[in-house]
Amino acid sequence: MCGIVGCIKRDASEITSSLIKEMSSYLKHRGPDDFGCLITKIGDVSVGLGHRRLAILDLSPSGHQPMSFDGLHVSYNGEIYNFLELRKELENFGYNFSSNSDTEIILKSYHKWGISAINKFIGIFAFALVDSKNELLYLVRDRAGVKPLYYFSNSTTILFSSELKSFKANVDFDDTIDFRSLSLYFKYGYVPAPRSIFAGTNKVQPGTYIKVDLKAWTQEIKVYWDPIAYVNKPKLRIGYNEAARQLEELLISSFKYRMVSDVPVGVFLSGGYDSSIVAAILQKHTGSQINTFSIGFNEEKYNEAHHAKNISNYLGTKHHEEYCSIDVAKGIIQNLPKMFDEPFGDSSAVPTSLVSQFAAKHVKVVLSADGGDELFAGYGQYFYFLKLFSNFKKIPKSLNKPIIRILNSLHYLNRIGGDMIYNFDSRIDKVPRLLESNNILEFNEIVSEFFTSSELSNLLKTNFSNLVNDDLRPQIDLSVNDELNALLGVSYITSLPGDMLTKVDRATMFSSIEGREPMLDHRLFEFVSQLPSEFKYKEGVGKRILKDITHNYIPKELMDRPKMGFSIPVESWLKGDLYYLIDEYVDPNRNNLHDFFTRSYLEKIIKEFQSGRQFNFAKIWYILMFQMWYKDWFTK
Repeated sequence: MCGIVGCIKRDASEITSSLIKEMSSYLKHRGPDDFGCLITKIGDVSVGLGHRRLAILDLSPSGHQPMSFDGLHVSYNGEIYNFLELRKELENFGYNFSSNSDTEIILKSYHKWGISAINKFIGIFAFALVDSKNELLYLVRDRAGVKPLYYFSNSTTILFSSELKSFKANVDFDDTIDFRSLSLYFKYGYVPAPRSIFAGTNKVQPGTYIKVDLKAWTQEIKVYWDPIAYVNKPKLRIGYNEAARQLEELLISSFKYRMVSDVPVGVFLSGGYDSSIVAAILQKHTGSQINTFSIGFNEEKYNEAHHAKNISNYLGTKHHEEYCSIDVAKGIIQNLPKMFDEPFGDSSAVPTSLVSQFAAKHVKVVLSADGGDELFAGYGQYFYFLKLFSNFKKIPKSLNKPIIRILNSLHYLNRIGGDMIYNFDSRIDKVPRLLESNNILEFNEIVSEFFTSSELSNLLKTNFSNLVNDDLRPQIDLSVNDELNALLGVSYITSLPGDMLTKVDRATMFSSIEGREPMLDHRLFEFVSQLPSEFKYKEGVGKRILKDITHNYIPKELMDRPKMGFSIPVESWLKGDLYYLIDEYVDPNRNNLHDFFTRSYLEKIIKEFQSGRQFNFAKIWYILMFQMWYKDWFTK
């Protein structure tokens, strides 16, 4: 796992090794083991590739990047887990190998099969491949979007990198904030692909590559793997027991692939079903004692550490545990803007960062179990949304206006009654649109907003009320899919890569360890997305099929308990010892970072936060994270 950078120029100016070295220096945490640089000329175009290496496979100098073969050059971040099988296949075609790295597999697979070779890869990857003979550049991202890849382009320059901060080294980079992306951040807590926080910069989307014709200076976006195509397929005609058998085989294969490494590997263990089945399968099927890592909190409401320890004791893993105090959290929160080079609102980045720092003391690769909720219907919000949507559908359209009038009256009563209902302002704001929504996907998008459009109009001085977020609306065929499978498909391509995977990538790489995602093998998604929804949720039980498989490894009585999110007591901390962050970054009377926010609305939010109202804490946290990011990025 590594960090990649690149600069392509079509004007007369040359690309220097010092520029590539400076761009790469911003990514040293992603690859502290080695630095590599390649400068070449292709026709009238100058090409510079840089690489920061975290040595995981083939620790020798043979794995050095950028790597070249017969006019092909690659800078690569990730792992191709099935590289040994591909190597044997290529050897049968007469290819020889000078290393034991998967990087060489990418080059020679492309040499043999062209860009379609990526369909053979099982793994996580973001890479730039230069084909000198055909004057082409490919920017490629893995199917689920585990590994990040940003790119900036104008009439003379293309920049790309694993993280945005590398672009600071290039004078051509335009860091003008995209205000539509800013509105999306405040709605969802992250900036969804293909957008970035900057107007001229985008993300390569999951399952996609960008083909750049260096001679014509044109770009073509190609989707090579579309998860929604599998969601829209007819459901498999398969019995439950047979589905469970096939699924368990896929889980074993996927999890064992993620153990391929020349350095020590561990597993994040929370004690929930997702991480527990990963630990259980690996402990049984790899033949060695695995390392597991968990963190705890002194506040029992947030603490899962004892559950993780019970699972570890039963499985016999080598368990490591650490507790997060407010003093430790202070340091992590201050580092978040450097870690996430876009504003990022998920407060669970704090414990994820802590457990990554902790694991880095013992291993160089760690497995996380993200994606289980999106695959198997684990989030309670799915069922809440479905029930709520069902109730809304029963309301005759003729009652919409009277209902809104009644709710406005309740709004007033809630205010004078001391704000008895949580987040009531936002809920009232959403009701007219919820009443008019046509399907579960529109309904889900509205309910999922943290700041509504009207709240954004109050918060931000620019008018965002007419923005349509069509890039968040996948074309799911509701005639084929029931509403639960539709929700799972939406989560998989939006919040999973935009929030969860971004969080884990930045937190692990900031601590210079590689994060792997065993639940996100594309073969798992292709199979599970075609299972009937009753295999995932039935009679109030989510993750039905995954839980039944888990109980083959761990007794049910050890597992059955209420689901806990990976969250922290940050709200109470901000009202106590960390309140200085609100003073320093949010209070409009104390800072003057920019002129984006309406002063009176900021003051209103701070007052509501202080008052103990039934207030959505995420709103003030999102503002704080944006302000901290803005100051870190733009302060010279």
